[in-house]
Amino acid sequence: MRAYGLWGVDAVGMSTVPEAMLGNAMGMEVAAVSCITNRAAGIGEGPLVHDAVLAVAEAAVPRMTQLLNAIIAAA
Repeated sequence: MRAYGLWGVDAVGMSTVPEAMLGNAMGMEVAAVSCITNRAAGIGEGPLVHDAVLAVAEAAVPRMTQLLNAIIAAA
């Protein structure tokens, strides 16, 4: 994670790229929306706690829903 930071990376996703690559290989147009739920191990303050990730994701649901509805409406 520190190396990514040295390269100027602001965020790293866990699984978006493989899904996007597979969708593209199947001829799909692909877009991705991510919710950053925590800082990586060794970067953030304190230990990683799954309940904290779930709480951040749950709090993001209304805004993500609004965003996705707007994207779908514009398509």
